Amino acid sequence: VQLQASGGGLVQAGGSLRLSCAASGLTFGTVAMGWYRQAPGKERELVAAASSGGSIYYADSVKGRFTISRDNAKNTVYLQMNSLKPVDTAVYYCTGKKTYGLATRNYDYWGQGTEVTVSS
Repeated sequence: VQLQASGGGLVQAGGSLRLSCAASGLTFGTVAMGWYRQAPGKERELVAAASSGGSIYYADSVKGRFTISRDNAKNTVYLQMNSLKPVDTAVYYCTGKKTYGLATRNYDYWGQGTEVTVSS
């Protein structure tokens, strides 16, 4: 299984980025997908998750600003991040879990991470 994340970078506060994660080696329609992030000196946190059936989870800190979506035909999950703040600076990881439902922990698969830096 491979999860290849991309789309990170440097952006000013208030700006937007879209992260992408291409999955291979798994049956995408049977896997819940998520995005975690880890800021320097902080614990890793789940930012957003999406089940194959369309259920969605967002952390309170990103509700109304981030949107997770998945294209099951392309085996790809996206994280659209708008109104970015300096506190969103972190390494963002794409994750997958073998379940048809929504997963908020105990993910099975992890990508390599993509770095997001938001300047003030």
